[in-house]
Amino acid sequence: MSLSSKPIRLSVLDQTPIRKGSDAPASLQESIRLARLADRLGYTRYWLSEHHNTITLAGSAPEILIARLAAETHQMRIGSGGIMLPNHSTLKVAENFRLLEALYPGRIDLGLGRAPGGDRLTAQLLNPTNTFDPQEYIKQLRDLEAFLTDTPAPGNYEGKIRAIPRIDTRPELWMLTSSGESAFLAAHFGMALCYAQFINPVGGPEAIRAYRNRFKPSATLSEPKTAVGIFAFCSEDPQKVHETQALIDYRLLGFEKGQYDEIPTVAVALSYDYTPAEWQRVLHNRRRTAVGTPEQLRDKFAGLAADFDADEFVISTFTENPADRLRSYELLAQLFELMPNFKHEAGHPVPSAHNS
Repeated sequence: MSLSSKPIRLSVLDQTPIRKGSDAPASLQESIRLARLADRLGYTRYWLSEHHNTITLAGSAPEILIARLAAETHQMRIGSGGIMLPNHSTLKVAENFRLLEALYPGRIDLGLGRAPGGDRLTAQLLNPTNTFDPQEYIKQLRDLEAFLTDTPAPGNYEGKIRAIPRIDTRPELWMLTSSGESAFLAAHFGMALCYAQFINPVGGPEAIRAYRNRFKPSATLSEPKTAVGIFAFCSEDPQKVHETQALIDYRLLGFEKGQYDEIPTVAVALSYDYTPAEWQRVLHNRRRTAVGTPEQLRDKFAGLAADFDADEFVISTFTENPADRLRSYELLAQLFELMPNFKHEAGHPVPSAHNS
């Protein structure tokens, strides 16, 4: 049974969460297992986020994890979701992703954002020249385009500075947005666009429509390409659905209250007594999520697909139990009917999440 009248791709956003009682090395090993599973299930791409100055997430350097996970997979595109461009030298980003593209031709995505991926003090240390000026971000985008296409421009001193290695292909460029403002930049530069519903549940369909209406074809993208990022969890067990929804509710509210270093548990989340004002925020934040049984999520995603006219969903999942996270991605693959159309390599059968 199809969710909509057109095929919808499914992808992964991995924020490398660290669980209570666990650590970063275990989180990174889980990312390897999840990437292998997603590749075999037929997911389109696997993105890694950039976060800093927090003990709850392990992924501070997506470019390093991309290299590791691309070596572990065969079919999926692997990329950043995203590189926070103002945190970095534009030349260094171009070289990192050219090198990745040289290693894995046709499989690398460069998703770009302008948020700090943490706090502004940390961002200032990451790139002391960062002025947090939106015009500087636009300049970086122009410079990045020039480096990746070997086009003489002021940002590369009219071609005197080249991003190496020089290669014939280039990573696929994506613009990430949660406010909708960057949708206009993606349209102007002819990049693909991913709207972060998991950050801001307001204005997404409007942002994507504006992007489609204003899109200007580029050398590498002839027509608009869109995706929607969302927190999601799927289980056949209603009790696990209830517990994971409670965990996500508590975690998102904690972020809003500045509790970035708290690693919540289901027990803490279920026992928390919300004030009326906090509960209103919980109900608002649930629009950032899709949590339920397969039957419930079929309706949920069908509605989202219609609202956004979506080409693709990028799924981020946090659970207390690693096996539940893997099983959720497996159930979503079945829901979106990825597996019947996926041709996996001989010797790499589609696994069960319980033995991946």
